[in-house]
This record gives sequence, C-alpha cells and structure tokens, in this order.
Amino acid sequence: MKLENNLGTDPIRPLVLRIAIPSMLAQFVSVLYSIVDRIYISNIPVIGETALAGVGVCGPVVTLIGAFASLIGVGGAPLMSIRMGAGKTEEARRILSNSFLMLSVCSLALMAVCFPLRRPMLMAFGASGATYGYAETYFTVYLLGTVFNLLALGLNQFIICQGFARKGMLSVMLGAAMNIVLDPVFIFLFDMGVAGAAVATVLSQLASCLYVLRFLLGRSVPIPITFGGYDPRLMLRILAVGMTPFLIIGVDNVMIISMNAILQSYGGAELGDRLVTCATIAQSFMLVVTMPLGGISAGTGTILAYNYGARRRDRIIKAQAFIAALCAAYVTVLFILARLGGSLFVRLFTTEPVLAAEALDAIHVCTLALIPLGIQYAIVDGFTGMGQVQVSLPLSAFRKVVYFIALFALPAAFGARAAFYAEPISDVLGPMVSIAVYALVIRRILRFPQDPQEGTAAPPAET
Repeated sequence: MKLENNLGTDPIRPLVLRIAIPSMLAQFVSVLYSIVDRIYISNIPVIGETALAGVGVCGPVVTLIGAFASLIGVGGAPLMSIRMGAGKTEEARRILSNSFLMLSVCSLALMAVCFPLRRPMLMAFGASGATYGYAETYFTVYLLGTVFNLLALGLNQFIICQGFARKGMLSVMLGAAMNIVLDPVFIFLFDMGVAGAAVATVLSQLASCLYVLRFLLGRSVPIPITFGGYDPRLMLRILAVGMTPFLIIGVDNVMIISMNAILQSYGGAELGDRLVTCATIAQSFMLVVTMPLGGISAGTGTILAYNYGARRRDRIIKAQAFIAALCAAYVTVLFILARLGGSLFVRLFTTEPVLAAEALDAIHVCTLALIPLGIQYAIVDGFTGMGQVQVSLPLSAFRKVVYFIALFALPAAFGARAAFYAEPISDVLGPMVSIAVYALVIRRILRFPQDPQEGTAAPPAET
C-alpha cells in the first residue's frame, strides 16, 4: 500500500496538516460517543435530568479506563516511529507485537477488576441515591466492551504512526457514525433507556476494533501485527513513554470525578445533583476542546518521533512551531464559540431556563484560559513524541497539582460554584511553566552529533 505521508522527506507544513487534520477530526468525532449519549439521555421523558447526572458520573470513570489505551498505544507508537526513522524495521515490528499483547491482557484485567468494584467506585465518584441506578446500569453494560475499546483506541495509534492518518480517522468515524445511528434505536425504539445508550456504544466500539485489526493484520501495511519476540524490558519502556499521556487522561478524569464529589459535598442535597448536571454539560464542551486538541498535538507527534530517530533537528523545530500555531488557532476558535454559541450547545442537553443559565456560566468559566492551554498541549505532547518523558511528565503533573489545590481551596472559601475556576487557574499557570522549561531544555534535547543531509541515511538516535 502506498504511504499517505513520508514522515522524513515531505515538506513540513503540508505534512503536519495532512496528519493533524485527520487526527483532529477523528478525536472530534470520537467526542460524539459521549456527547450523543448524553444528549439522547437528557431527552428521555421524566427522568432525563437525573439520568444525565448519573451518566455524567460514569463519564470520567469510562475515560479513565480508556486511558490505558493511551498508556500502551501512545507509549508504543512514538518508539515505533523513532525506530522507523532510524531504519530499524525489525525493532519497530517487535514494539507493535508487544503492544498488541499488552493491550489484550490489560483490557481483560480491567474488566475483572472493575466489575466487582462498580458500586463503591461510582458512589465515591459522585453518584447519589437518586443517580446511582442510572450510573450502574450504563457502567455495567459499557464494561462488556472494554476489550473492543482498548484495542480500537490503542492500535489506532500504530496506524497513524506509519503515516496512515486518514485510515486512523476512518476507524474512529466508523464507530461514531454507528453510535449516532444506534443510540435512538436502542434508547427510544427498543425502550432500553440508559442501558440502550451503553449497548449502542459497545457495538460501535466493536466495529472500530474490527476495522483496526483488519488493517493491521493485513499484508499491505508496512509493519503489521506479528506474534512473538515478547520482551519485558521493552514493555517497561513502552509503559514509561506512555505514562505521560496516561496520567494526563487519567488525572484529567480524576479531576472531573473530584469536581463531582466537591459539587455534591458543598452543594448539598438541594443543589448537588443540579451542579453535577451543569458540570457534565460543561465537561462535554471541554471534551470538544481537549480531544481534538490532543488529536493535533499527539497525532503529529509521530512526525517529531520519526525525525528524532533520523536526527533531523531542522525538521523537528519547524514542525513544533507549526504544530503550536495550529493548537493555538484551534483553541482560539473554541474560545470564541464558547462565548457566541455556548447557549446553543447547552440547549442540546436541557431547555430548563435556570439549569441552562447555570450550565452556560460554567462553560464560560471553564474556557477562560483556552489559548494558553493549546500551547501546553503542543509542548507536553511534543516532548512525549520524542520520548522525553522525564520532561513531559513533570510539566503535566505541575498543571494537575495546581488544579487540585484550586479545586479544594476555592469552594471552601467561596462556595460550591467557585470550583469551576480551578480549570482556568491551572490553564494559565501550567503553560507558563511549560514555555519556560521548553526554552531551557530544547537545545540540549536536539543536540545531535550532526544533522544528516537531505536524502542520506541517519545514524540511530538514543531513546
């Protein structure tokens, strides 16, 4: 099969766009998995608002499970790209085979652990007596698709890192399109309610999984899935590189879980469930921001990884500058849309005036510092793409620490609604530190013995 993109020789700006746009669109479409579920659930007669709060509690837990796909997929894909850039095809093949085994084992282990712990997990993460039944129903069905979810998300990274960004986009769009079609069928036509939304999602994940497996097990892909050559040391290296995106996703969802718990605690019996519903709507909008943003910054990491392996400093610097500009442009558009079209987004979930006004206020607060957040993603994912986890992980951790400090301090001082300001505070302080660190360390990271000339073989990079 002809490569869609040559990561080592294609002009940088068109190359970045050809990978960034499909990766961004794939993540944007994948947001529909959760948002479409929530929209349909919120419109179930009589129980819509309460059911939405219940599924909102499940949202971060479900995404936390999916973070394991990033731990292995985003951990292995940059290493594979680096080996490909250095011309080490057999080592790249071993990385894919080890990653496939890890994803399979991890998905089965997660199912075995989460099933018996469903009730304490959901209650600890913000469910109330009124919302627990809906949360438990959705989560139980969703767990049945854990294998499909992790394989589809994790292995998709190995399609993109071989230059097939459009194929990666199609795998995600297939699942999302099925989810949109199946949701009303199972929720309303079959009268399954919340369980129907989960069934539709599992079937959609199965379709994406089959698509990805068919592509990577085929003979036309440069590096297909093979079996054997398993190495515990290589697995540990994959986990080390994947730890940054894993913690970013995982801690982001712990942040959401903590937000729900804080809102329940400070909001009390009268206000708690309503504020969790508002947070669910605001978090849905933030998914529209952060998942496509991550598609740009993490998807294009394969360009940085390949050229890091090829020791092409010039191409890395040009790509990083353009990637940062794309990230900033995307979040600027979303910042404007939050102000001009936020009310339209809220109406997808509720038409109740008081709830809609409160949810819109939450969106406005959470999106105050989107523009610096875009730069944060470009820097942290750029370091991760080059395997520099010793830099990316502390930068990510710092922003999370700032968030948690603000999340627990602000409501104690100013009341429950002040919890929403934790997001913009961390989105300002985190990028400030990341920009300073980038300026200090990037020259050292890219200090290769020499830059290979265009078209010549490059010595392997140490990773």
